[in-house]
Amino acid sequence: MRYLFLLVLLLTMALHARAQGSDGAEQKHLIYFTDKNNSPYTIAEPALYLSAKAIERRSKQGIALSVRDLPVNPAYVSDLKATGATVLYTSRWFNAAIVQCSPQKLTELQTLAFVKGTQQLNRLPASTKKATQSNDSLGVAKVSFDPSYFGPSYHQSNMLGIPELHAAGYQGEGITIAVFDAGFPGVNSIGAFSHLFQNSQIKGTYDFVSKKTDVYGHSQHGTSVLSTMAAYDPGRIIGTAPKANYYLFRTEDAATEHNIEEVNWLLAAEFADSAGVDVINSSLGYTLFDAPSYSYTYSELNGNTTIVTRAADLAAATGMLVVTSAGNEGNKAWRYISAPADADSVLTVGAVDSLAVHSLFSSIGPTADQRLKPDVVAMGQQVYVLSSSGALGRSSGTSFSGPIMAGMVACIWQARPKLTNMQLLELMRQLGSNYNNPNNTTGYGLPSYSRLVTSLTDDQTAGISITNPVAEEPIVLRMDENWQKEHALVQLYDTSGKLVHTQLLPAQQAVHTLKIRPSTLKKGIYLCQVSSNSKNVTLRFVRL
Repeated sequence: MRYLFLLVLLLTMALHARAQGSDGAEQKHLIYFTDKNNSPYTIAEPALYLSAKAIERRSKQGIALSVRDLPVNPAYVSDLKATGATVLYTSRWFNAAIVQCSPQKLTELQTLAFVKGTQQLNRLPASTKKATQSNDSLGVAKVSFDPSYFGPSYHQSNMLGIPELHAAGYQGEGITIAVFDAGFPGVNSIGAFSHLFQNSQIKGTYDFVSKKTDVYGHSQHGTSVLSTMAAYDPGRIIGTAPKANYYLFRTEDAATEHNIEEVNWLLAAEFADSAGVDVINSSLGYTLFDAPSYSYTYSELNGNTTIVTRAADLAAATGMLVVTSAGNEGNKAWRYISAPADADSVLTVGAVDSLAVHSLFSSIGPTADQRLKPDVVAMGQQVYVLSSSGALGRSSGTSFSGPIMAGMVACIWQARPKLTNMQLLELMRQLGSNYNNPNNTTGYGLPSYSRLVTSLTDDQTAGISITNPVAEEPIVLRMDENWQKEHALVQLYDTSGKLVHTQLLPAQQAVHTLKIRPSTLKKGIYLCQVSSNSKNVTLRFVRL
């Protein structure tokens, strides 16, 4: 595909870039272009710069292509290079190039007719630590409600109803998640991740800091983040979306804090868009930077100012759902959320403890323009995660509540594939424990899969219903003709995940009475999983 050649070209340009001068005079700058006029790229030929999956995502959500989607004019890039400046990357959405040059050269670039403006971006040289890939393999098996299957990680998932989601057949399969972080050491050698390589679920990697494809080094923060979503190690840790596909992008240089990292985030988001990613998880937040980079004030967290916030909203505009951590400033002087958590089109996730009580470190809202944030919360205090050695430990931060939620989002989108990203964002709010009374501490609360099962329907659940038994009235399943074509298996579970009844339903029958006396069931909520060769759905009923 020609779009792949374009992406590879953009990502490898920097490998031939001139090294930074020994005197340190050269800096990185964002060079904004005036337009995209006379470009060889057109909206009529999106396959030149977008994958088929990216085009399909837009089409499914009714998102029209725009000039913003076009790559920058290559003639402008050529003219920048002709001056002797080093062009590292280009940005479609910002219509800009990231350039490394001296102050004198920057002055020259600013006089070019197609240059609209510039912004300085600074960072220190990055590490070049490398890792090797493992040949270990591990298959993902069918899951159950048994807490021992999830091991110590059961509670952090169960708070959201993840075991029920998985048992219903939704583990993120067919959904692609891009993870932006500071490195992923050990991911290619830890057994809990080996299924990702065996099943070709790692769709791509890139280090935007060091400009290489190897991301299996540097900070273990990304490894721990990924483990909450993708790990598969029965009895120890099961991630919230172990069957999803993943792109791993290193955008953060943990040793420093400069505006260039916001641009790395932007570039990763554009790559994710082009590759057809569905969900972005970002356990990163920006407020204050090392000098001489520009730091933000709370008043600038208004959803429209910071580089990374603008990038996040543009990512959402392509149909991706951006899930971002709220920040860990709740018990510090700053207190409020960080960028891009202030973006109006992202799902911002705060943290609670194991009792669903707000974690004091979790950043609060509102945004500077008085919008409610965070949107939702998940367990982020004393979460079970994996280290770069594969050891199971506990860690705290919205860095972990965010990806736990991102995995849930992937599973829900698998279950409700017709939703747009904005409909899914609103759905996650609606599933929150305090949807009717949201606040700027925990937002709309803890989303729960059980609320989805009981309150919403789509084409997959249409045509089948279950009664709520009263006294000794039987539990009745009613099926339309689509369900009647095949035999079906019914399995009833209580809220602890215990299987309480199994029954085979013959085909060609519209009404089925379950062969279990309601009096044998304790009062409460039950899940009814119905499976046939072509369908798998979970219904909810209440024993009154």
